[in-house]
Amino acid sequence: MSVTPMDATTEEQQGKRKRRTKKGGDEPDHRIDPGATRRAWMLLAPTIAALSLVIIYPVVRAIYMSFQADQHLDPTTGLFVAGGFAGFDNYTHWLGQRCNGQACATGEAAGYFWDVVFITFMFAFVTVVFETVLGFWFATIMNKKFRGRGLLRAAVLIPWAIPTAVTAKLWYFIFAYDGIANHLFGVHILWTGDQWPARFAIIIADTWKTTPFMALLILAGLQLISNDVYEAARVDGASVYQRFRYITLPLVRPALMVAILFRSLDALRMFDLPFILTGGGGGTGHATTTLSILVVRQYQVGFNGSAAISTITFLLVFLVAFIFIKFLGANVVETEESYSRKK
Repeated sequence: MSVTPMDATTEEQQGKRKRRTKKGGDEPDHRIDPGATRRAWMLLAPTIAALSLVIIYPVVRAIYMSFQADQHLDPTTGLFVAGGFAGFDNYTHWLGQRCNGQACATGEAAGYFWDVVFITFMFAFVTVVFETVLGFWFATIMNKKFRGRGLLRAAVLIPWAIPTAVTAKLWYFIFAYDGIANHLFGVHILWTGDQWPARFAIIIADTWKTTPFMALLILAGLQLISNDVYEAARVDGASVYQRFRYITLPLVRPALMVAILFRSLDALRMFDLPFILTGGGGGTGHATTTLSILVVRQYQVGFNGSAAISTITFLLVFLVAFIFIKFLGANVVETEESYSRKK
């Protein structure tokens, strides 16, 4: 029996349909190009090697060093010992606030470890909330059509473009005792030397600097929303609040969650702004000390102890990222499979 070209085409189409998976995708046919996988790995190998060198190795090395003991005085011999394997002693020292088997004395770094964790998360939460609200407001304004919109967008991004060290010094002069802030409000507040004023100064400075970053990411999400959707809602009689609640928020949510994720991870690693603005505590004790500042300070005392704090910080940041991605829908990479599940 002869096979016509039309029959051959039909059989080929039926074969493709049989290879379709239950999820609607096509099974890869490696027979078309058997060397594709090998070439893909060859192209990815330099990138994987570079990432392993600058990211994976430092993380693994820090975790390894966190289980090693620093040089310390042996209480039985009165001599310094080189260190060696310490097990979980470095972690119990910080997490349990234990010094030489007992509660740490006042002034010991481990004695206020959980205060530092609270301060770090407090800075992250408050600044991200302010930056999200202000960034959404700025993005909404910049998304409208008006004369000079391009100039406004460029001007808004100036604080974000300024290096953080310069920003810290700028606000240091503003919050000086005889600076602009006290003269403007007619008060005599020691902004960088008192506990809560120093915290407010850091929050204000960080919000001023990073709000443009949030506005830029949210603006990208707003520009993906078609004006036809809003026109249809207006025709149906939807109010401004209803359009914002049922159109803007749901459609901009992916970009908004990614912006909050990036900013939260960055805020949890805050170092240079509080360190320069208030000396990382300075006259406020540890009132403005973050986990990153504590790592640097502990490094001057013992490398392995600081490695333990670095590992704890890494795990906390990883946990926050996991919660955002797993439960709050902050998908940085939208795959076909995740999109199908949403539908």
